[in-house]
Amino acid sequence: MKYALKQFFKLLFFSTVFWSFVFCLFILIRYYGRHQEQVNSVRLSEQIAVSEYLMFGVILGVMVAIVYTIIEFLFDKFLSKTLHLGIIIILKSIIYLFFLIFSLTFIAYLAEDYINVDFPNHRGWWISNRIFWLVTAYFILCSLMFSLIRLANDKFGKGVILKMLFGRYRKPREVERILMFIDLKSSTSIAEELGHLKYSRFIQDCFYYLNRIINKYNAEIYQYVGDEAVLTWTMKKGTKHLNCLNLFFEYDAKLRKHAKYYMKRYGVVPEFKAGLHSGKIIIAEVGTIKKELAYHGDVINTTSRIQEQCNEYEESFLTSEEMLSHLKLSSKFKAIPLGNELLEGKSEELKLYAIHKVKK
Repeated sequence: MKYALKQFFKLLFFSTVFWSFVFCLFILIRYYGRHQEQVNSVRLSEQIAVSEYLMFGVILGVMVAIVYTIIEFLFDKFLSKTLHLGIIIILKSIIYLFFLIFSLTFIAYLAEDYINVDFPNHRGWWISNRIFWLVTAYFILCSLMFSLIRLANDKFGKGVILKMLFGRYRKPREVERILMFIDLKSSTSIAEELGHLKYSRFIQDCFYYLNRIINKYNAEIYQYVGDEAVLTWTMKKGTKHLNCLNLFFEYDAKLRKHAKYYMKRYGVVPEFKAGLHSGKIIIAEVGTIKKELAYHGDVINTTSRIQEQCNEYEESFLTSEEMLSHLKLSSKFKAIPLGNELLEGKSEELKLYAIHKVKK
């Protein structure tokens, strides 16, 4: 609940800044372009300063931001999994259209009394008013822009899109990262039992709960490979509050919590295993048709091999000694040494630890 509220107010803040800016920009364009067109329905007074009009842009921006945040949050939280994208877009469009009619009528009433300007606000005024439809079109374009920014941020991770725009990864860069490979246990037998189509739905349902907690623990999803997900953190974000450990165990708890749902729909409860490691990797932009950030380095292969050893030791979570040295384990976690292991493709042995969550 605390995390959900944090996400809500974070979205509300950025929405308020964004919508206040775009509506103030719209008013500025209309104000300074008023001499270039004949405006019969709205007459802007020559004596009133532009700041007076901008105040209403901020009011409209805040109103839109509040409603926009509530709608987006509720749809993302409760309806994104159950409704198709097309239905979601139609429902949102209807809600936003009615809200724009209400909010612009309300602003018109305020403006008439405050700046003594004759704005249209009679019943049904919006049907034939070209200013309203201009604002509506402007709102749709800006809403699409804001949605694309959010999608790009989700796709590449927080702040990564800006770094790409400024060319930070055009040349390969070496960074230190924490990597986690999460893979479904007994995936082959489950796939054979469910069949390809049902198995794909099963994987979607599994990763749905992973996606719900990614931002909570400041993780980024590098990629999905079949029934495997590759997560990454900066050293600071991953070790802070033991994010890289807490994420896996909360994900495991969520799957167990919804065990009845999985048994009823698929006849099996998913269990995942994970390997955790850290070190230097190379990040670079690759591709021109489908551009993405690619990770290169031995750390990636090593992390994958650590995750594979979960089957050997019959453990759910393994980490390297190197990664463990960066973590200050709290009393709710226990590290169990498993000895040295010569991983496939490696010339030197690596000391592995199993991480258990202490039951209270």
